[in-house]
Amino acid sequence: MSSEEIASSEETAAMDATKSRPTVLAPRSSARSWVWDVPFDPLTLSGSVDRIEQMIQYGMDTGTPSYVITANLNYCMLHHQEPELHQITNDCGLILADGHPIVVRSRLSGKRLPERVAGSELIYDLAERCGERGWGIYFLGGEPGVAQQCADKLAADYQGLRIAGVESPPFRVLTEREQREQDARIMNSGAQVLLVAFGQPKGEKWIHANYKRLGIPVSIQLGASFDFVAGKSSRAPDIWQKLGLEWMHRMMSDPKRLGPRYAANAMFLCGRLVEDWKRLVTRWGMGDWSDQRRG
Repeated sequence: MSSEEIASSEETAAMDATKSRPTVLAPRSSARSWVWDVPFDPLTLSGSVDRIEQMIQYGMDTGTPSYVITANLNYCMLHHQEPELHQITNDCGLILADGHPIVVRSRLSGKRLPERVAGSELIYDLAERCGERGWGIYFLGGEPGVAQQCADKLAADYQGLRIAGVESPPFRVLTEREQREQDARIMNSGAQVLLVAFGQPKGEKWIHANYKRLGIPVSIQLGASFDFVAGKSSRAPDIWQKLGLEWMHRMMSDPKRLGPRYAANAMFLCGRLVEDWKRLVTRWGMGDWSDQRRG
């Protein structure tokens, strides 16, 4: 073999070795914005999709699964009320701010969040990115038929997207046999992304309990996003969204179910704003309130 051929062979081997090296996933930003004790990652929608792509690739290369939380005001309230969620929050690979109150409140922390990253928008951009990469998505949850309609719509809109599986399990605890069968379907699907629509916080708890065993690179609880994509529910007009009033539109569309939830969210928000004001006044030396909570 000539010296030129040897050099060429060594160069090719080096390139192949580089390609085979696992993706190095940078740690979550140290500049997270703490809002009401929840550490949010300061990312835009496009930046979030880029980060999730890195997490998927890292999971594929190393066999290390992770998950994403799209946290709205309701999640912040539940996080405050249920200590069980603290570990779920700490273990996740990415936390996105799916709520205008969170973004606005971040301006007081010194580490501003650039924008709201709504799960109902993220699902489209993520489907587009998966289509470009030829990756598969497994759709789990929602009412019967809704997940399938959502999957069909995204597959039609984004060429290359692979539907790895679709199922809407019953609204009850599965039997051991049913759970084993479901596990097998998900694990053998070849999916790179598992989208879960079990509601909040059931979806986040389910993912935390199962993501390591299932081994899907990235799992995300996306709540009502299946309904929006399938056309079962409609999002608020753009002007309502820009004014931060999408919650009102949703409540008006289903007041019996969502009214109590948003009333509880409003009470939580008022309480936290009062605490924020007390802390601010204390910093100014105008009061003696003490509060050791972070954010």
